[in-house]
Formats: sequence, C-alpha cells, structure tokens
Amino acid sequence: QVQLVESGGGLVQPGGSLRLSCAATGSIFSTSALGWYRQAPGKQRELVADITSGGNTNYADSVEARFTISRDNAKNTVYLQMNSLKPEDTAVYYCNLKKLWFTYWGQGTQVTVSS
Repeated sequence: QVQLVESGGGLVQPGGSLRLSCAATGSIFSTSALGWYRQAPGKQRELVADITSGGNTNYADSVEARFTISRDNAKNTVYLQMNSLKPEDTAVYYCNLKKLWFTYWGQGTQVTVSS
C-alpha cells in the first residue's frame, strides 16, 4: 500500500513562490511515474506536471517556464517548485503516483494566490 502526503501549500501574493512536497511510503516510488494535479472550485482536476521514473518531465501550457517538478528517490519525495504565481493558480494541489495499473492520490494541499 502506498500513502502520499502533500505539504507546502498556503497563501502567497501574486508573483510569489511556493514549493510543494509529496512524501510517499512504500517501495515502488523509484520505479513509478509521479505527477501534480490541481482542482480549482467548480473546475475539473487537471494535470499540472508529471515526471517519469527516468526523469522526463511534462508540463501544462499554463505553468510551463514557471513551475518545476523534481523527484528525490532517496527520500521518496516529489516536489513542485512554483514561481511567478498568479491568482489563477489558486487550487487544491494533489500528488499522484502511477505504477502499472495502480494509481494513488494524496489528500491535497491548498494553494491560494491573492493580494
């Protein structure tokens, strides 16, 4: 069984930065694909960024060049560095782990961008 625990969310002003972390339990972390998703009120959950077990990354157009996903397999942790934050980045951010036909989700962490 895999458990994912996100942290690092909060309130930040437009133009500010936050770093989200997602710590995972279990032994499949290093061979799994990892991702960050977000869901704003009244909207569907959407992919923000993901990273393969080999380190290849993919970003939504809306966050390209502002957000960076990374992973530390030694710490079983995936990160999302968010810079130049905008009010439209406000959402609950969820960590995701995929391995074969298994998908796991964290409980989410709130990010609010407001002055």
